[in-house]
Amino acid sequence: MNWCVNFSKSAVAAWLSAGFVMVLPVAAAPVAQPAAPEVVSRSVFVIPANSKDGRDPFFPNSTRLYETVSAAQPHVADVSALVLKGISGPPDHRLVIINNHTLGVGDEATLVTPQGPIHIRCLEIKDSSVVIESNGQRRELNYTKNR
Repeated sequence: MNWCVNFSKSAVAAWLSAGFVMVLPVAAAPVAQPAAPEVVSRSVFVIPANSKDGRDPFFPNSTRLYETVSAAQPHVADVSALVLKGISGPPDHRLVIINNHTLGVGDEATLVTPQGPIHIRCLEIKDSSVVIESNGQRRELNYTKNR
């Protein structure tokens, strides 16, 4: 009987220690706290209006921050600098050469001229001329063989 009592005491001790081992991690686990809202910080740089408001830390003697830059008006070149140099292709698919650029009907291009770049769109190709659009204005360029 002594053996049975000792076995039952050890069995109870084993069950209790197993129970503690299983409950202990749950009891020791920290309680989950709600996550704090993420704080995002951003640097804000203000360009000073004059030297009293601030200066450039990398170039303290520079006055470029205080200079006002006027917005330059875009240069609009004259379409008179465009030259129709050739017309080719069958009547249903004509091509023109304007200032060494080949265009078809509906094509757009920025052409370089002595006065500056011009953006054009080819609207219609006729037998001896082409109708283009530039800066909202339509213009017809005629082809002459003397050029």
